[in-house]
Amino acid sequence: MASGEGRRHRNLVPLAALINREMRSEKMEKPTVRYGCAAQSRKGEDYFLMKTDCQRIPGNSSSTFSVFAILDGHNGNAAAIFTRENLLNHVLGAMPRGLGREEWLQALPRALVAGFVKTDKEFQSRGETSGTTATFVIVDGWTVTVASVGDSRCILDTQGGAVSTLTVDHRLEENVEERERVTASGGEVGRLSIVGGAEIGPLRCWPGGLCLSRSIGDMDVGEFIVPIPYVKQVKLSNAGGRLIIASDGIWDALCSEMAAKSCRGLPAELAARQVVKEALRTRGLKDDTTCIVVDIIPPDNSIQPSTPPKKQNKLRALLFRKRSRDAVNKLSKKLSAIGIVEELFEEGSAMLAERLGSEECPGQPTSGLFMCAVCQVDLAPSEGISVHAGSIFSTSSKPWQGPFLCADCRNKKDAMEGKRPSGVKVV
Repeated sequence: MASGEGRRHRNLVPLAALINREMRSEKMEKPTVRYGCAAQSRKGEDYFLMKTDCQRIPGNSSSTFSVFAILDGHNGNAAAIFTRENLLNHVLGAMPRGLGREEWLQALPRALVAGFVKTDKEFQSRGETSGTTATFVIVDGWTVTVASVGDSRCILDTQGGAVSTLTVDHRLEENVEERERVTASGGEVGRLSIVGGAEIGPLRCWPGGLCLSRSIGDMDVGEFIVPIPYVKQVKLSNAGGRLIIASDGIWDALCSEMAAKSCRGLPAELAARQVVKEALRTRGLKDDTTCIVVDIIPPDNSIQPSTPPKKQNKLRALLFRKRSRDAVNKLSKKLSAIGIVEELFEEGSAMLAERLGSEECPGQPTSGLFMCAVCQVDLAPSEGISVHAGSIFSTSSKPWQGPFLCADCRNKKDAMEGKRPSGVKVV
């Protein structure tokens, strides 16, 4: 444990050094980000977040990044409102201090997991039974990071007309792996039974009858409905691209390709309105319908969107290419030159030990104490419980190593894995 504490102290970096490092890392000029939002309400449970003035280093304009989110509430709007007001702060609070841009982006997926779980834990402590999906998008230069639970979706439309989905739908009806996880953790999955024994509607989790396997809130359903997000991080080429982030009111009416095609050639604000209009034309207003369009545009604006070429099978096959972190600069130039989107990170495991990993990432400096990896409270050395302790899903063979959890977060982790019931009671 002493060595982990020492690593934290080595992270203290002078602000001037951080700013210089930031400036050196910005070799390729940042793109312009333009965005628009449109919505039609039926139940009043869709909420969104658009914030373009966030900074990795306070006071340094070159460290600016943008955040966009769609939050589709159910059983009331309390969870969606709470998540909109708190999730971003919880994610940033889980980020280590003293990181340059590349290190910051590498640490982001883990911080997103911690932020989602902390938001869920805090909302459930209020004793309210509402729940929400969350599709949370961070745009930092040409890098896009998406974290999601539920069935709100984010798609990417790139130069040449290739459309890619950056999220996974956590619907029990469609996701076999999630059904198996829920039942293994103690939940029951089935359809609604009516008089005579007939079953109707989509697959649901019982108790509660929720159609989703992951969300924030929903404490009345059970802890096997987890807030651990699917996370994907990609880097766009210098041709840029368009993100369409929307609630299921859009995706129940339009497939990803239809949504992208319906608004090509329009500026972001008009594009968002067009997607909503097309969804309503196709299906009518049967649910809250919200859409955010984000355009990531080359700085010289010299590359305009074009119609898809007829022959693009090879390009589509090359759309996502895994690559190692230690070959970023060299491979980046080659991929950008031919318009390929790089896949930097992808992980969807619902096991907290897998997602928080080991204490290899630089830790956040504290008052000399250990810190809970989820809720960020200080821990004395005798209080911390390793996230790997007693877990068959751990990637570490040394359960005395970090990251560490406080007792409350350890109980939360065990409940999500079906090892014990949640201690939170519905008021």
